Amino acid sequence: MDGSRTVRGLLIRGMLAGLAAGLLAFVFAKVFGEPQVDKAIAFEEAHSPPSTEAPLVSRGMQSTLGLLTGTVVYASALGGVFALVFAAAYGRIGKANPRTTAAVLALAGFVVIFLVPFTKYPSNPPAVGNDDTIGYRTKIFFVMIAISVAAAIAAFRLGRDFVRRFGAWNGVLAAVGAFIVLVAVGEVLMPALDEIPQGFPTSVIWHFRVATLGIQAVIWTTLGLVFGAAAQRFLAPAPQRVPATRAAVTA
Repeated sequence: MDGSRTVRGLLIRGMLAGLAAGLLAFVFAKVFGEPQVDKAIAFEEAHSPPSTEAPLVSRGMQSTLGLLTGTVVYASALGGVFALVFAAAYGRIGKANPRTTAAVLALAGFVVIFLVPFTKYPSNPPAVGNDDTIGYRTKIFFVMIAISVAAAIAAFRLGRDFVRRFGAWNGVLAAVGAFIVLVAVGEVLMPALDEIPQGFPTSVIWHFRVATLGIQAVIWTTLGLVFGAAAQRFLAPAPQRVPATRAAVTA
């Protein structure tokens, strides 16, 4: 199969898997995330002077079409990037088949791209955070992502040497340990951030963060499973069965 055609086929399947992930994430966010957003907005309105300006986008639009658009666009784009990474990694992660490769990449992506930065800078609902520090908070969050990615690349390279020296099991454990150490050092060096206003309900923050974690878990799990199944059929189709009558005639 031609290389460019293969990449194009994987890219299409990745974006379709991302579309499915975005739809599922929308349902999850609507059920578990939006109630916490409503509570946070109610807290903000109760503790700030009333605004005379009408919002550019109504709350109803934000929680329905806006949320759907955001999750679908984000997940579809992520699915395309995931497919390109898969195309580069497939065949280089041992002898794993496409489905297993996609599952491993999805787990790694969830941990490296989301979970590690989330442990340092967890998400907060509206009314939490100073508007003047939005740019700063965004910058340090992306720096934390870069640190996590760099740690993962370093651990992967070290892991190959560890596997050759200590065997597969011990080598993988040593590589995971190296990743944890590098990430821990990065988190210690990065600045702390705490802008939760006094009196804000801790239960709202907790449930909002759990919902955020769930949304990302839905997206990455769907990408790993749906794209993995599609890639398996595309790259390693099952052999066609020979009809019994034809097999008998051949015999």
